[in-house]
Amino acid sequence: MTSDTLPAFQRIKAYVLSQIQAGIWKEGEAIPTEEALGREFGVSRMTVNRAIRELSDEQIVLRVQGSGTFVAQQKYQSTLVEIRNIAEEIAARGHVHRSELQQLERCKADEALARQFGLPTQQSLFHSVVVHFENALPIQVEDRYVNPAIAEDYLAQDFTSQTPNAYLMRVAPLQGVRFAIEACLPPAEIAELLGMAAQEPCLVLKRRTLSQGQVASVASLWHPASRYQFTGSF
Repeated sequence: MTSDTLPAFQRIKAYVLSQIQAGIWKEGEAIPTEEALGREFGVSRMTVNRAIRELSDEQIVLRVQGSGTFVAQQKYQSTLVEIRNIAEEIAARGHVHRSELQQLERCKADEALARQFGLPTQQSLFHSVVVHFENALPIQVEDRYVNPAIAEDYLAQDFTSQTPNAYLMRVAPLQGVRFAIEACLPPAEIAELLGMAAQEPCLVLKRRTLSQGQVASVASLWHPASRYQFTGSF
């Protein structure tokens, strides 16, 4: 479906998102009124109201009664109650996911990795680095090591059309997971992949998954702290 055939409210949503992502409308700034957007797109205020209401529900904008609508602080959420495929997580917010594969290789386990996998040092592992984008904004760098005994075809996969998580959940049903979250400054290469300013911190989810009685993968998931948060409840 082209932009010309999209319903009017979706065209307005796409326009507002594009202005925010391009930095034309910045966090905390007011966006044009519903009347102004209605005139620009030649639609009723009711149509504009639907677009703005959905953007508010998605925490892209903040509506303040009597004051107007403002660009919200952009913090995308991830739940800790379940392991979700980031592509599905992004789609659930009504956003567009894409990924770029940076690295896919066979490597040898150093002492730290061998200890995490419960394998001898120098044991062969698979290694991938994937950048995930939400509405063209880099939101996660996934740095993952995988046990070849669990996913022997890992290096043959196209991780631009499916995520490593989706593939592993299919071939290595999850038995357990251990994770920790920390805030830290990213290495220069991670900061560059995420388009972050110098000295901007990341939220890092370090996760080890178990399958078939073995450690299946060890991943470090890097997120810009300024535009991402983890949530959970039980």
